[in-house]
Parts: sequence; C-alpha cells; structure tokens
Amino acid sequence: MTMTKRILIVEDEPDLAFILKAFLLSEGYDVEIAEDGVDGVEAAQANPPDLILMDVMMPEMNGYQACRLIKSDPLTQGVPVIMLTAKTYQTDRYWGLEAGADEYLTKPYDERLILSKIRSMIGA
Repeated sequence: MTMTKRILIVEDEPDLAFILKAFLLSEGYDVEIAEDGVDGVEAAQANPPDLILMDVMMPEMNGYQACRLIKSDPLTQGVPVIMLTAKTYQTDRYWGLEAGADEYLTKPYDERLILSKIRSMIGA
C-alpha cells in the first residue's frame, strides 16, 4: 500500500490556495494550506510534507525567507520547494533558486506544468 503524498501550499491569497488545493486533491494528493511564510515554516517543521508550493509575496515573511528557513533546517531541508509566484523577472528567479527553491514557476500558472514538476520530484 502506498502512502498518499502530502503537499503544503503556502499562499496568502485564499482563492488561489483553494483552487490549487482542489486541483491537487483531484489528482490524489493530500493537501494542507498555510496562509503566510511564518505559518508555512511552522507547518513544515511540525509535520514535514513531501513537497511545498510556495508563494513569494506574502505578509510577515516572504517566500524567499521561508524557503531559506525550511532548507536550513535538517528536518525539512530535503523537502522539495516549488516557488509559485507572480514575480517574473530573472532576478526574482535567481533569488528564489538562491534561497533554496528546487523550481521556480510563475503565475498565471499552467496546472499541467505544476503537476509534471510535482510528479518528477515526488511521484504520483
């Protein structure tokens, strides 16, 4: 029996988080939502997911900061992080990858592309 893969969505825009969650649930993933970077880091440390989808522009702590904390913690450093953001400049991409993100995708996003990246990182 295979365990359902868990994905943590760190997104401060409730509508976007809900749509993404509904899509991933329909693909068979178990999904948790954190509403900002602080909650995202705490949720990841409390129960490390198989993968994290991380927004960049959030209150309290941005995605770059949250990703750095997740990747510097021995408990969560191996969890793949996909940045999912409206920030489209090459410098934004650079800082996302520099912060430790495994992938950097921009909004508006293509659900099929997200799904193929997730599957390539953690399987179905």
